[in-house]
Amino acid sequence: MKADKIQASITKVTKAVFPNTTNHYDTLFGGTALQWMDEVAFITATRYSRQKMVTVSSDKIDFNTAIPAGTIVELVGTVIRVGNTSMDVQVDVFTEEMYSESREKSISGRFTMVAIDDNKNPVAIL
Repeated sequence: MKADKIQASITKVTKAVFPNTTNHYDTLFGGTALQWMDEVAFITATRYSRQKMVTVSSDKIDFNTAIPAGTIVELVGTVIRVGNTSMDVQVDVFTEEMYSESREKSISGRFTMVAIDDNKNPVAIL
């Protein structure tokens, strides 16, 4: 792994938790959180490799605290392992209250991404 490539590929996406993304408990749907996390993992892996990447697995997604409606979330993706054709991306989700300095890690998970060619076959990560 190249430290400069890892640093350059760190991806941060900020979103607001609006009512259309929450469940009947007024907290963020787990599926919505996973979708956002997978998107950040994809962007992070693509920025690192500059190749076509797909998700092959997600592992150990920890929902530590519920994310209430009316908060801000920041998703941070970081490459943590690079193999021949695959890489692992850690995605952490931080919750911030809109009108205070409160910030906590709410969700974390690992996504395995694979580089593919035009025929969707695995290829070496350059």
